[in-house]
Amino acid sequence: MKLKIAVLPGDGIGPEISEQGVNVMSAVCEKFGHQVEYVYAICGADAIDKVGDPFPEETFQICKESDAVLFSAVGDPKYDNNPTSKVRPEQGLLAMRKKLGLFANIRPVQTFKCLIHKSPLKDELVENADFICIRELTGGMYFGEKYQDNERAYDTNIYTRPEIERILKVGFEYAMRRHKHLTVIDKANVLASSRLWRQIAQEMEPSYPEVKTDYMFVDNASMRMIQEPTFFDVMVTENTFGDILTDEGSCISGSMGLLPSASTGESTPVFEPVHGSWPQAKGLNIANPIAQILSVAMLFEYFDLKEEGALIRKAVDASLDVEVRTPEIQVAGGAHYGTKEVGAWIVDYIKKA
Repeated sequence: MKLKIAVLPGDGIGPEISEQGVNVMSAVCEKFGHQVEYVYAICGADAIDKVGDPFPEETFQICKESDAVLFSAVGDPKYDNNPTSKVRPEQGLLAMRKKLGLFANIRPVQTFKCLIHKSPLKDELVENADFICIRELTGGMYFGEKYQDNERAYDTNIYTRPEIERILKVGFEYAMRRHKHLTVIDKANVLASSRLWRQIAQEMEPSYPEVKTDYMFVDNASMRMIQEPTFFDVMVTENTFGDILTDEGSCISGSMGLLPSASTGESTPVFEPVHGSWPQAKGLNIANPIAQILSVAMLFEYFDLKEEGALIRKAVDASLDVEVRTPEIQVAGGAHYGTKEVGAWIVDYIKKA
């Protein structure tokens, strides 16, 4: 297979983990006889500094013309700490999703047996937790009408039937491929937009008779994720709730540096780690590259290259089992491995497999 991959390293630790993701992808392509072309593009604070736009038109065209995007992270303290800034790195991420029509964010949450002790939750709660959060990406408050002055501000939470139907369809289809259990998360007791979500989900239920569908208010769902994460199989929700719940879910594994994600929709899919740019760690060679590397596994699997994805997952599991880990998940007294060393070990494993 020939693949053209747009690579967007972004800000902070982005370039460091991006390098490891690319190295792993290249090793897999070489092993399985695929041809891969990388086209690099700027985004986030890096792009603002260079051209004044966090997602410039040239970057958009590169993404649009590629088979997939391997994205890393955006964000910089000089924008975070300036509430009056009109242009922000995160606007580039929102623009990428909107322009590429990426309406479905797929975030797997899983635990690794050798790292269960790293979870802030008790071992017996998180053991065997394995579920998928599906978040709507292009509607809701993040994209609705906004207003702010010194006395008043508002964000409008708007959803249309087509937007809701298409993301619920993704949720039902993922549930069919897994354990046939879908949880629709909303706030239908308070919000009109949530009541429309629930109404449409109930209308769609009969088309998926094999799927057990239940409904949960977001406050209850956030509590249930901590009390009983193994309850969930596939959850689907709107943009704002999904943003919060997916970050909460990422803590179950013990480190945000372990979890990948995919954003899919009308155009080029984007694969990225769930964590941010962690600017404080920039250049220190301590960032965990595994989420980025597992994002590469999701990329291969998206193109139905299951064996390739499985080899990456096997290599990651092997690295964790032999304690080739970055500092935040290393055992007490374990050897020091940085971003580059972990990436290199996984590449070597793939080459020797």
